Amino acid sequence: MNPIFNNRLKQIIEKYENLISRKNVAYPYGNGVFERYQYPIITAEHTPYFWKYDLDTATNPYLMERFGINAAFNSGALKVDGKYLLAVRVEGNDRKSFFAIAESPNGIDEFRFWDEPVVIPQTSEPDTNVYDIRLVQHEDGWIYGLFCTERRDPAAPEGDQSAAIAQCGIVRTKDLKQWERLPDLVTPSPQQRNVVLHPEFVNGKYAFYTRPQDSFIEAGKGGGIGYGLSDHIENAVIQQETVIDKKVYHTVYEAKNGLGPAPLKTEKGWLHLAHGVRNTAAGLRYVLYLFMTDLNELTKVIYKPSGYFLAPENEERIGDVSNVVFSNGWIADDDGKVFIYYASSDSRMHVAVSSINQLLDYVINTPQDNLTSAASVQTVLGLVSKNKQVI
Repeated sequence: MNPIFNNRLKQIIEKYENLISRKNVAYPYGNGVFERYQYPIITAEHTPYFWKYDLDTATNPYLMERFGINAAFNSGALKVDGKYLLAVRVEGNDRKSFFAIAESPNGIDEFRFWDEPVVIPQTSEPDTNVYDIRLVQHEDGWIYGLFCTERRDPAAPEGDQSAAIAQCGIVRTKDLKQWERLPDLVTPSPQQRNVVLHPEFVNGKYAFYTRPQDSFIEAGKGGGIGYGLSDHIENAVIQQETVIDKKVYHTVYEAKNGLGPAPLKTEKGWLHLAHGVRNTAAGLRYVLYLFMTDLNELTKVIYKPSGYFLAPENEERIGDVSNVVFSNGWIADDDGKVFIYYASSDSRMHVAVSSINQLLDYVINTPQDNLTSAASVQTVLGLVSKNKQVI
């Protein structure tokens, strides 16, 4: 009998279960577009204690943590059999990321990880790191996961151990437990990030949203949200990328931008959630924004509100990579409610709740960015003039 071990284990389990069972509460007085919630829905502390500790008293008498978890963030999302499922990017203290499924009965709290993380099969060129998976239920019957696979740049000099090449890895599954690895996506661009699969066939082909990159960090002359078609998914090749939403000077997406989750189909058009990046004196700032494309002409942007939709606030601004929000998962319920899952500062997961009707109202009726200070003043003056007639 080891009282130190037993007491620590009791405390660890009690703390874990209290965290999992904690109810979430919406903040009052939001912006009318969505509701934020008080607590993060997933953190590093939500990962199971039996991932982190060796529970054998003989080999771990002090119950030390053997595998540290640094963060849990950037989650793909899908609703299956009435359960809200997140494919979470879990990052260990060793800086390697992997995916794990967390399940909630209601989409806002009680997220509990499945017992085992996801096993991603390797290609002939093994991944060094994988992250930011998008889950898509495609009309072909498969659930696809598109993620960033990172490998060291073979052309980098020995002294540079940070140069890398990012591409789009593809897996598919029927049950989110057994995964089939397909060859990485091939595109005309040197590197790819934030690739998303469109949920429907387009003229019998698979449609992808891409983010062409000149290098691992900088978008360069690439950048913007691209679009391309592939005849097949088993060996997906895009011959031509068309940028449908480009970087623009002095906007929230001036440095780079990329699509978040797969778009939602509405009666008015395809609703897209994306992230935009600009540089500041304090470093890069990531925010989320919305736009809409035509139902039939997927490369045609028909509505795009000015500025950001959601930006980091309060504690969300602090973390491993501060002043960042990022989303690669959302779920639309049959009743029109929309759960927007977003990470803050590369550290933890949150949820914001809206509805299809609210998001359509926001996208269609919010003024567009006319790209100058003078134009912004005119937008405000127009609202003031209108409101004076109704107040």
